[in-house]
Amino acid sequence: MKTLDEFKKFLARGNVIDLAIGVIIGTAFGKIVSSLVTDVIMPPIGLLLGKVDFSSLYINLSGHTYSSLEAAKKAGAPTINYGVFINNVINFIIIAFVIFCAIKMLQKATPKKETAAITKTCPYCFSSIPIKATKCAHCTADLPDESNQQPIHTH
Repeated sequence: MKTLDEFKKFLARGNVIDLAIGVIIGTAFGKIVSSLVTDVIMPPIGLLLGKVDFSSLYINLSGHTYSSLEAAKKAGAPTINYGVFINNVINFIIIAFVIFCAIKMLQKATPKKETAAITKTCPYCFSSIPIKATKCAHCTADLPDESNQQPIHTH
């Protein structure tokens, strides 16, 4: 019973639900990209290269002759399906590019978190020193009390 309760808590956590949604959307997106490559991009490329259907390109390792990749597969012949590999490489490149673009858009849309300054600049020698320093470690100058002043410079 305790394990079941722990499992319910685990499933109810936001990260698990977000991950599940991401996997579902990613799977659907992968099918769309596969269709884009197979049905839209590769036919014109094949036409430009002399009416080549990339998905049917293969190397037959059995020594017998087959009319198509499907015929070789039905016969159980060992084949190297380099045309399918080319399609999969193009799928990967498209998916990677779309993910890259999505991440760039998210980075632009997401406000940057401001971090607390940990250093400041000495007003005398302009060296970077810890924010709480009262004496510069580089030029040994006594620093002005900043409790009643604006910070000199923060990074």
